[in-house]
Amino acid sequence: QVRLEESGGGLVQAGGSRRLACALSGGIFSRYAMGWFRQAPGKDRQFVAGIDWDGDSTKYADSVQGRFTISRDNAKNTVYLRMNTLSLEDTAIYYCAATEYYDGSPYTAHYDYWGQGTQVTVSS
Repeated sequence: QVRLEESGGGLVQAGGSRRLACALSGGIFSRYAMGWFRQAPGKDRQFVAGIDWDGDSTKYADSVQGRFTISRDNAKNTVYLRMNTLSLEDTAIYYCAATEYYDGSPYTAHYDYWGQGTQVTVSS
């Protein structure tokens, strides 16, 4: 059974940076395109970034374009989300997700597996 485990969340000051990681186990990592989503209190889960199977293609939400970078290391079965210039609006639980068939899709329904999430809190 495929399992995803996020790490790297925590408290960070506005303007700061953070790197999240998500490790996949129980499957062949290179078979999955990966995505990062986030969910703030009282809001729907929203797409943040996606990456294809070998890392050649990436997609970003407009709200994070130019500040966040998604990358992957297939040798380590891990996808990363580098977050720079964080603002209060970036506070959320961040989830990684895996899909076999969709390249960096922004739709939650396209993803087969989800992690439990990691909290990122940006303080002023």
